[in-house]
Amino acid sequence: MKPRHVLPASFWFITRRCTQRRFLLRPDDKLNQTFEYCLAAAAKRFRITIIAYMVESNHYHLAVYDHFGCLPAFLHYFNMLLARSVNCLRGHWENCFSPEAPYQVRCLNRADVLAKAVYTLTNPVKDDLVDAVASWPGASSWRGMRTGRDRVVRRPAHFFTERMPKELPLALCEVPSEAGDTVRAFLGESFFDEVAAAVADTERQCAQARRREGKSVLGRRCVRKQSPMGQPASVAPRRGLNPRIAARSKWQRIEALARDKAFLASHCEARLRWQRGEAACFPIGTWAMRHLIGPE
Repeated sequence: MKPRHVLPASFWFITRRCTQRRFLLRPDDKLNQTFEYCLAAAAKRFRITIIAYMVESNHYHLAVYDHFGCLPAFLHYFNMLLARSVNCLRGHWENCFSPEAPYQVRCLNRADVLAKAVYTLTNPVKDDLVDAVASWPGASSWRGMRTGRDRVVRRPAHFFTERMPKELPLALCEVPSEAGDTVRAFLGESFFDEVAAAVADTERQCAQARRREGKSVLGRRCVRKQSPMGQPASVAPRRGLNPRIAARSKWQRIEALARDKAFLASHCEARLRWQRGEAACFPIGTWAMRHLIGPE
């Protein structure tokens, strides 16, 4: 797998799928509480700002802002904590998540962050599971976006020891004190209103498409009745594109891809020098090698 360019002050969109596309994340009160508690714990630990999230039965979506270039550590801790607690909840002993690396793309500007937030929230509607984002029974940032209130998530009764906090705050666009007000200044006061308008528009388009095709949604009740060991009957797409950058602007995308290409070339050259026992200077944004060999 190619090394990823991990820079501070970056917006990211992340997707992680369950093993064999199983419904291990099927919505219920305990699962929703577990996901949000793990997310709050990981975000607090690595000072990550949560912008949007949505949990479907066999995968989750996240839109986050990484202040200090800690995204890999955040994802490792979050996925580890979530996988173990979900396995404990479901009585599952094998891998919780697919062995494939999480899908990660870096968002370059505000429009890209907005598009990914809308995609995150409307995923169950596009999948014909419910007719409105508000109807989805799983964990979602939609309610927090609409009310503007910070949530407090209580520690689940299973898996977690008393060493973990009894309660954790889960706020959208919460900014660590030492990071300034970067996220709110960049996204603007109208960001959530624009997300809500785009969500409503997507809901209308999906409803019109279903009427034309004579389809109906699965519904909340049927979603909750699914077995956690079940999986979709459809075949998952394979061998498709695996983008690293999300940018609607053509020129921003070209520039970002050129920088990413230069990073990969510089990283490869430094790694070869290190393997030969020579002095090597890895480029800014290197994560794995920096933690493997230290800052020498």
